[in-house]
Amino acid sequence: MNLMKGKTGLIMGVANERSIAWGIANQLHLNKANIVLTYQNESFKKRIKLLSEKINCKNLYKCDVSLGPENENSIENLIKNIKKDIGDLDFVVHALAYSDKEELKGKYVETSRQNFLSTLDISAYSFTRISKSASKIMTNGGSLLTLTYIGSNKTTPHYNVMGVAKAALETSVKYLSVDLGKKNIRVNAISAGPMKTLAGAAISGARHVYRYSEKIAPLQKNPNLEQVGNAALYLLSDISSGVTGLTHYVDGGLKVVGIPNQDLVNI
Repeated sequence: MNLMKGKTGLIMGVANERSIAWGIANQLHLNKANIVLTYQNESFKKRIKLLSEKINCKNLYKCDVSLGPENENSIENLIKNIKKDIGDLDFVVHALAYSDKEELKGKYVETSRQNFLSTLDISAYSFTRISKSASKIMTNGGSLLTLTYIGSNKTTPHYNVMGVAKAALETSVKYLSVDLGKKNIRVNAISAGPMKTLAGAAISGARHVYRYSEKIAPLQKNPNLEQVGNAALYLLSDISSGVTGLTHYVDGGLKVVGIPNQDLVNI
């Protein structure tokens, strides 16, 4: 329970108690990490403030990575403030993603240019931005972690442009691991199975995907926040000091299934 003692890290993307980012934050807190949280805007601040108190988080910062001139230097300013107020970082968790849910209902071929650019910018490029800035205050090395999904390499219903963004994100993990490895900074991703989160609920047909994976996965269950949080704890702690450039699956084994057994599906 002391794996993160003496380590300070930033977690971006906590929305509520069902967020994957919250599951990660809670496990890190239980292992004595000092955690810094961000919120997107004032409407989220009150909610995040209440959660921050549960993990003894003393530092909250506003950071909006969406497109717009007012957000151009949001990440860079965030890191400057953290350096000034707290000092160096040992880890960063990036749990940011967004796409217009109306466009996720239809076909990928119908994706608008604006939503494509916005989705890729927020869901993929923001990780590169935070990696670049945060690495400057990770003087003793550290670990960067982001969240992805199986829709990055296999089609899933109504995931559409978000799947393209996650594919870009996973490839970014590989290239960032090479760029930052010489600084002893590791870069990895967790690909969790379907979970009942706020982000997941925004995808049309999420209930079908959740039930299907629960039936088809070898463990016949979807992951919970504690299981994903424990995987993050491994990748952010010194236990995984030799691991980088990895997409780690926490999906009950769903990824290994090609064609499921006939008795598990009705065709």
